[in-house]
Amino acid sequence: MDSSRRRQATRQKLFDAAVTLIAEQGFSATTVDEIAERAGVAKGTVYYNFASKTVLFEEVLRHGVDSLTASLRAAGEETVRHGGGHVAALDAMIRAGLDFVARHPSLTQLYVAELWRTNRAWQPTLAAARRQAVEVIESVLRDGVADGELGKELDIPLTASALFGMVLVAALDWQSYQPRRPVGDVHAALSLVLQGRVGGSAPGWDGRADGPA
Repeated sequence: MDSSRRRQATRQKLFDAAVTLIAEQGFSATTVDEIAERAGVAKGTVYYNFASKTVLFEEVLRHGVDSLTASLRAAGEETVRHGGGHVAALDAMIRAGLDFVARHPSLTQLYVAELWRTNRAWQPTLAAARRQAVEVIESVLRDGVADGELGKELDIPLTASALFGMVLVAALDWQSYQPRRPVGDVHAALSLVLQGRVGGSAPGWDGRADGPA
């Protein structure tokens, strides 16, 4: 493994350790010593990669939302590439978001908890990362309106924010209170919400543009 890969692997260990500890006991109560111990590295390694605990946490949040954004974008693009419509692409993005939260529940919990805390040093970074994620959804909605699959009266920014928030909150509720339910059940329920919000008057809820299924 070359030095670049080794460093990336070390940073990932630190990300994972920081997320787990901060989710368990909060940011203020978590020390750099604990993060290093949980990651299995020396304390100096933390400071070699990040200037401070605050910078580490900021990078954790940014990295997490960037990864979520990439998952959403890939799901939407793959659906369109295989001939699906824009609403079908949104539905695929919902599933991708649920899968992401299932893989990273602690990270998502931290993100949701920190999102509206405007007094945090990392709030501008977090807001910018959120903006990128929502813009991915906005792009699909905008294309759907342009192609006539979605109505022109659709409030694109608000709808994109609502869908993004719906997936995160519903997924966390599922993980916290109904963890035994299959992800397919949760996806099916959110698909119905999507259908009523943006797809109710649109042709081809099943992703086709030639009329209802």
